[in-house]
Amino acid sequence: MTPSLRPFLRALGLVAPLLLGGCGWLGIESPEQIAAKREADGRAIGAGCRHAARSVEACYELNKRADRSAIFAGWKEMHEYMAENKIEPVPPAAEAEAESESEREAGAEPARKSATVTDGEKVAAKPGG
Repeated sequence: MTPSLRPFLRALGLVAPLLLGGCGWLGIESPEQIAAKREADGRAIGAGCRHAARSVEACYELNKRADRSAIFAGWKEMHEYMAENKIEPVPPAAEAEAESESEREAGAEPARKSATVTDGEKVAAKPGG
Protein backbone atom coordinates (compact mmCIF):
# COMPACT_ATOMS: atom_id res chain seq x y z
CA MET A 1 0.00 0.00 0.00
CA THR A 2 1.37 3.39 -0.86
CA PRO A 3 2.05 5.82 1.98
CA SER A 4 -0.17 8.52 0.44
CA LEU A 5 -3.18 6.15 0.45
CA ARG A 6 -3.05 5.37 4.18
CA PRO A 7 -4.39 8.71 5.49
CA PHE A 8 -7.24 8.54 2.96
CA LEU A 9 -8.26 5.04 4.05
CA ARG A 10 -7.98 5.99 7.71
CA ALA A 11 -10.23 9.01 7.15
CA LEU A 12 -12.65 6.89 5.14
CA GLY A 13 -12.76 4.35 7.98
CA LEU A 14 -13.70 7.07 10.44
CA VAL A 15 -16.28 8.77 8.21
CA ALA A 16 -17.98 5.64 6.80
CA PRO A 17 -20.01 4.82 9.95
CA LEU A 18 -21.28 8.40 10.05
CA LEU A 19 -22.33 8.27 6.42
CA LEU A 20 -24.05 4.90 6.80
CA GLY A 21 -25.73 5.99 10.02
CA GLY A 22 -27.22 8.94 8.17
CA CYS A 23 -29.57 6.71 6.20
CA GLY A 24 -32.26 7.34 8.82
CA TRP A 25 -31.96 11.04 8.15
CA LEU A 26 -32.70 10.45 4.49
CA GLY A 27 -36.01 8.75 5.23
CA ILE A 28 -34.91 5.29 4.13
CA GLU A 29 -36.92 2.74 6.10
CA SER A 30 -35.38 -0.46 7.38
CA PRO A 31 -37.11 -3.80 6.82
CA GLU A 32 -38.06 -3.83 10.53
CA GLN A 33 -39.74 -0.43 10.20
CA ILE A 34 -41.63 -1.56 7.11
CA ALA A 35 -42.84 -4.74 8.88
CA ALA A 36 -43.94 -2.75 11.94
CA LYS A 37 -45.83 -0.31 9.72
CA ARG A 38 -47.63 -3.13 7.89
CA GLU A 39 -48.56 -4.73 11.22
CA ALA A 40 -49.94 -1.45 12.57
CA ASP A 41 -51.88 -0.80 9.36
CA GLY A 42 -53.41 -4.29 9.46
CA ARG A 43 -54.44 -3.88 13.09
CA ALA A 44 -56.04 -0.53 12.32
CA ILE A 45 -57.94 -2.04 9.39
CA GLY A 46 -59.19 -4.91 11.55
CA ALA A 47 -60.28 -2.58 14.35
CA GLY A 48 -62.11 -0.36 11.88
CA CYS A 49 -63.90 -3.33 10.36
CA ARG A 50 -65.07 -4.54 13.78
CA HIS A 51 -66.29 -1.08 14.76
CA ALA A 52 -68.16 -0.91 11.44
CA ALA A 53 -69.91 -4.23 12.22
CA ARG A 54 -68.11 -6.11 9.45
CA SER A 55 -67.14 -9.74 9.85
CA VAL A 56 -63.46 -10.58 9.81
CA GLU A 57 -64.00 -12.50 6.55
CA ALA A 58 -65.56 -9.45 4.88
CA CYS A 59 -62.62 -7.41 6.12
CA TYR A 60 -60.20 -9.87 4.50
CA GLU A 61 -62.09 -9.57 1.21
CA LEU A 62 -62.10 -5.77 1.29
CA ASN A 63 -58.38 -5.56 2.16
CA LYS A 64 -56.67 -8.32 0.20
CA ARG A 65 -53.21 -6.72 0.31
CA ALA A 66 -53.13 -6.33 4.10
CA ASP A 67 -51.66 -8.95 6.42
CA ARG A 68 -54.46 -11.31 7.54
CA SER A 69 -53.00 -12.06 10.95
CA ALA A 70 -52.69 -8.34 11.71
CA ILE A 71 -56.27 -7.74 10.56
CA PHE A 72 -57.51 -10.51 12.84
CA ALA A 73 -55.49 -9.21 15.80
CA GLY A 74 -56.93 -5.71 15.36
CA TRP A 75 -60.46 -7.06 14.87
CA LYS A 76 -60.18 -9.19 18.01
CA GLU A 77 -58.74 -6.35 20.11
CA MET A 78 -61.58 -4.05 19.06
CA HIS A 79 -64.16 -6.77 19.70
CA GLU A 80 -62.90 -7.23 23.25
CA TYR A 81 -62.73 -3.47 23.83
CA MET A 82 -66.28 -2.95 22.52
CA ALA A 83 -67.64 -5.80 24.65
CA GLU A 84 -65.87 -4.53 27.76
CA ASN A 85 -67.12 -0.97 27.31
CA LYS A 86 -70.55 -1.93 25.91
CA ILE A 87 -69.99 -0.03 22.64
CA GLU A 88 -72.41 -0.67 19.79
CA PRO A 89 -71.04 -1.14 16.25
CA VAL A 90 -71.54 1.74 13.83
CA PRO A 91 -72.56 0.64 10.33
CA PRO A 92 -70.57 2.20 7.48
CA ALA A 93 -72.09 5.34 5.96
CA ALA A 94 -72.80 3.65 2.61
CA GLU A 95 -74.77 0.87 4.32
CA ALA A 96 -76.69 3.35 6.49
CA GLU A 97 -77.58 5.40 3.39
CA ALA A 98 -78.76 2.29 1.57
CA GLU A 99 -80.91 1.37 4.59
CA SER A 100 -82.55 4.78 4.79
CA GLU A 101 -83.06 4.84 1.01
CA SER A 102 -84.79 1.46 1.09
CA GLU A 103 -87.01 2.71 3.93
CA ARG A 104 -87.93 5.79 1.87
CA GLU A 105 -88.80 3.59 -1.12
CA ALA A 106 -90.99 1.42 1.08
CA GLY A 107 -92.79 4.52 2.33
CA ALA A 108 -91.71 4.00 5.91
CA GLU A 109 -90.50 6.86 8.04
CA PRO A 110 -86.79 6.47 8.89
CA ALA A 111 -86.22 5.22 12.40
CA ARG A 112 -84.91 7.83 14.82
CA LYS A 113 -81.72 6.95 16.55
CA SER A 114 -81.10 7.73 20.18
CA ALA A 115 -77.86 8.85 21.73
CA THR A 116 -76.87 8.36 25.35
CA VAL A 117 -76.08 11.50 27.31
CA THR A 118 -73.40 11.39 29.99
CA ASP A 119 -75.91 11.22 32.86
CA GLY A 120 -77.54 8.11 31.31
CA GLU A 121 -80.62 9.92 30.00
CA LYS A 122 -81.73 9.07 26.44
CA VAL A 123 -82.38 11.86 23.95
CA ALA A 124 -83.38 11.78 20.31
CA ALA A 125 -80.54 12.37 17.87
CA LYS A 126 -80.81 14.79 14.98
CA PRO A 127 -82.13 13.21 11.76
CA GLY A 128 -79.37 12.14 9.43
CA GLY A 129 -76.77 12.15 12.18
